[in-house]
Amino acid sequence: MASPTVPAKGEAEHELPQSLIDRLASHVASGGAETVTIPSPFTGEPLATVPRSGADDVRAAYERAREAQRAWAALPVSERVKPFLRLSDALVDRREEILDIIQLETGKARRHAMEEFLDVALCSLYYARRAAKLLKPRRRQGMMPGLTRVQELRHPKGVVALISPWNYPFALGASDIAPAIMAGNAVIHKPDTQTCLSSLWVLDLLVALGLPRDVWQIVVGDPGEIGDPLIDDADYVSFTGSTRGGKAIAERVAPRLVSYSLELGGKNPMIVMADADVERTARGAIRACFTNAGQLCISIERMYVHEDIYDRFVPRLVELVKGMKLGTGLDFEAEMGSLTYQRQLDAVTQHVDQAVKEGATVLAGGNARPDIGPLFYEPTLLADVNGDMDLCANETFGPVVAIYKYRDEDEVVARANDTAYGLNASVWTKNPARARRLAARIQAGTVNINDGYGAAYASYDSPMGGMKQSGVGRRHGAEGMLKFTEVQTVASQHIMDLEPPGSLGYDKFADFMATGIKLMKKLRIK
Repeated sequence: MASPTVPAKGEAEHELPQSLIDRLASHVASGGAETVTIPSPFTGEPLATVPRSGADDVRAAYERAREAQRAWAALPVSERVKPFLRLSDALVDRREEILDIIQLETGKARRHAMEEFLDVALCSLYYARRAAKLLKPRRRQGMMPGLTRVQELRHPKGVVALISPWNYPFALGASDIAPAIMAGNAVIHKPDTQTCLSSLWVLDLLVALGLPRDVWQIVVGDPGEIGDPLIDDADYVSFTGSTRGGKAIAERVAPRLVSYSLELGGKNPMIVMADADVERTARGAIRACFTNAGQLCISIERMYVHEDIYDRFVPRLVELVKGMKLGTGLDFEAEMGSLTYQRQLDAVTQHVDQAVKEGATVLAGGNARPDIGPLFYEPTLLADVNGDMDLCANETFGPVVAIYKYRDEDEVVARANDTAYGLNASVWTKNPARARRLAARIQAGTVNINDGYGAAYASYDSPMGGMKQSGVGRRHGAEGMLKFTEVQTVASQHIMDLEPPGSLGYDKFADFMATGIKLMKKLRIK
């Protein structure tokens, strides 16, 4: 049974005003000699044409950024946060415009574009409210209480290179750039070319809200041409993308000892415990697995269902998946949209076809849907997947989930951890306390209980990132801003030096200090 479709409202709906495209294109750091055309995933037709940046454009952007950064960093934090405090209201007022852009450049359903809108609005507001506290000088304890005064200072790194992916272009661009800029840095940003319009849109908006133009610059171009100068001039590199790409960046910056953060791939497990609510869990699995057509690094690709509930849960999930509505409309009717790239459609097709050929059972989906759009693929559930199949261990990054049966907690923890990745996991049960104990055994940077990914990801006060091959560093929380800073300790010594005073010998001084250690411990000074 094919997934039902939601009819689109006509070709004009899938176009952007040329005046808007021209305004956004003016923000590309480029000499303008060459251009690149962005196709619409919904139709395959051209959506927009923007200037292409070359290596010289990147170098020139760095020169402007360094000059702008010095002036920007000299401002008090209270001034640097003002454009971002204004941003949340502006986003709400213009949300329909950005939702259209996100959908048209990615092909995702509007309900999934809405998650990007919410992320930028809430995450940027979180840091705007807390930047002054996070960045302020802090008193630290010295070696000798009362005699040593220690202060911890935070300085911006300088110019940050930020490379954001195509799957969540608005969220994974603006939400990471906001804390970097508020910390006093300038940013040279390379979004994926296919999905650069949403980044250009929020840059255009922030400039109108008071952000100096050269503090955030966007370059659009071929990684083979602009990737090296982008990385080689950076004081810090922030990358979200594939594990292969993250390793290449780490190797490139290693000789200069430049620090970096990398959020990389995942093969995320979902564990359905024996006492899970069948209906709630099945509906939650739809969002956990098929948001943005599975093109989400923290979405679920492996599902482990306890044997006591398997025969009730899986048929209900299959029923819901077969009933999902696919469509290209710029409204909230479609439950899943399109893949974004032909290469993703090819990868999904290859994984499913190979698995089926080698014995996997298709429970739902399993087919491309060119009748809806050139890059559509049905939400797909597979059983009988084994280790010889590519999709068993390799990230598919599409709307495909393998379902397995398990017997006990030790078994399912071992199977959940049997992967090179460790980004996200999900546990479903009526007993959250038990789930928290199980979650602590899972090797993943975030674990969600009775949710797929959003509960942890949207908790901006808590760090988010990957273990093992899923990355280095964290976004969100204090770490999400402080990683863009250099920490400096300034310590001043008063009254007494750290050596014997006057004619006191070192043997007497050593006895004095040793006695002091015991005394400070007893008085709980240390």
